[in-house]
Amino acid sequence: MSYKEKLQEWLESEFVSEDFKKELSAITEEKELEDRFYTELEFGTAGLRGILGAGTNRMNIHTVGKATEGLARHLTKTVEHPSCAIAYDSRIKSDEFAKVSALILCAHGVKVYLYDTLAPVPLLSFAVRHYETSAGIVITASHNPQAYNGYKVYGSYGGQVTDEEADKILTEIRSIEKFDEVASMSEEEALEKGLLQYIGEDVLKTYIDSIKTLTVKKDMLKENAENLSIIYTPIHGSGNIPVRRVLKELGYTNVHVVKEQELPDGTFPTAPYPNPENPQVFELALKLAEEVKPDIIFGTDPDADRVGVIVKDNQGNNQVLSGNQIGMLITYYLLKAMKEEDKVPENGVVIKTIVSTESVRNITEDFGVELLDVLTGFKYIGEKIEEYKETNEKTFLFGFEESFGYLAGTFVRDKDAVVASMILCEIATYYKTKGMTLYDALIEIYEKYGFFREEIESFTRTGKDGKDQIRKCIDYFRNNTITEIDGVKALNKEDYKLRERVNIQTGEKTPITLPESNVIKYMLEDESWFVVRPSGTEPKMKAYMAVKGNSLEDADRKLEAFKKEVISLVNKGF
Repeated sequence: MSYKEKLQEWLESEFVSEDFKKELSAITEEKELEDRFYTELEFGTAGLRGILGAGTNRMNIHTVGKATEGLARHLTKTVEHPSCAIAYDSRIKSDEFAKVSALILCAHGVKVYLYDTLAPVPLLSFAVRHYETSAGIVITASHNPQAYNGYKVYGSYGGQVTDEEADKILTEIRSIEKFDEVASMSEEEALEKGLLQYIGEDVLKTYIDSIKTLTVKKDMLKENAENLSIIYTPIHGSGNIPVRRVLKELGYTNVHVVKEQELPDGTFPTAPYPNPENPQVFELALKLAEEVKPDIIFGTDPDADRVGVIVKDNQGNNQVLSGNQIGMLITYYLLKAMKEEDKVPENGVVIKTIVSTESVRNITEDFGVELLDVLTGFKYIGEKIEEYKETNEKTFLFGFEESFGYLAGTFVRDKDAVVASMILCEIATYYKTKGMTLYDALIEIYEKYGFFREEIESFTRTGKDGKDQIRKCIDYFRNNTITEIDGVKALNKEDYKLRERVNIQTGEKTPITLPESNVIKYMLEDESWFVVRPSGTEPKMKAYMAVKGNSLEDADRKLEAFKKEVISLVNKGF
């Protein structure tokens, strides 16, 4: 069916609201109409994510409804007594999409546990495990701009669905052709039949209690938590209540919340791009810092699965830490503190993604702990945690990805900014007792393990043509072997789609055991490396670049030069 036929179907359907019909009729640009209907919003292992609005390639009650109908059919075919937990964040329409999803599932006899107020991603993962449900849904677009919303599906183990299960759900979704094939029931009937149950305070309390068990230096915190000065911003999202509550219960009494960003607001009036890796979201926090003089400033994104941190350097300048630097800090502190408390297990493992900093390899080796690499996407870390639960082969200590996602503990199977916020405050408290700042701690790690620096460059390509351009660019790196960059020899080329590693000097090939993914990685003999891959959630291709220097200044110079070379190669690919 052409995009024009799909458009006409929406304009004529009794199931499409008059508001949607007016929205579509008001569009005069043919390109815009084509973009809304040339395809369906793609359902991948991260679920759906897109711009709000009318159309098959937009986030609305119909695309959400179709995805949920597909999930419901999958669950009723594969599970004897299916159930599902649902959470939603502060974004526009999140509560509505959550209710629509709940009532579709209930119409299929699926027992639904729905949060009675907005809740972050980790609380959804926690609820799946708490109620032992067959699946989970969270309505969020994470840190995307305000025009977006999304829909993520979780498996019974509490992590995002595996590739295999996502494919099965997608098959069901694709079999749905008409609006009237999506079932539903009223809220009253769902409650009356016991198919809908609202999640309240008890689950939040259990979650908070679980987080508090992750503190390593409990006695140190009891004596010093009240001395730490904290500025926190929820960036209009769902982290406000759980983050502040866990800090309060651990004795942090000197917590200052950025008032202008405290309350949930899906329009994000003070932060149009509510991403804690974006320095602009901290402008109000820094203004408050002039008065408060904090030891740490941090913020969580709308669904509270990512956390960003600001510290003062030795010249008094504010520095937004990178996701890799936060990962370094937490890895080093947890292992150091565990060693001091004699708590490092013999089979301990730290897990990171293939695009995250290599600095932690030296740290884990120092403490006798294994470091494991997985593909980009926190679900791969969650899968490993579940695997270790079954085999007892390893003890999971910490997992992270460079995109500001961190997890300790095993009661949640996705990145958790509430947990990370608690750990970061413990780290800041510990170093304050030593007369050191978080920046001092970072420099200590660099001096001990090497001056690693990393950066990401994104290349936005929107629409149908953009997808083709991104595919073409990655194929350029796949089909052409780069032997050197700026005089430095390339040692290995890893192609995660072909699942092979090629020694560029000898031509020898060895298999990669990770799942298939459209990712290319090059390693050079001076320990620099770069990766190109398409974003799983945005119309972008990302290039990840990393170097190692003899000092921070040297590493920065190397990174700048390396970045220019990699960008030049990417532009050739486009």
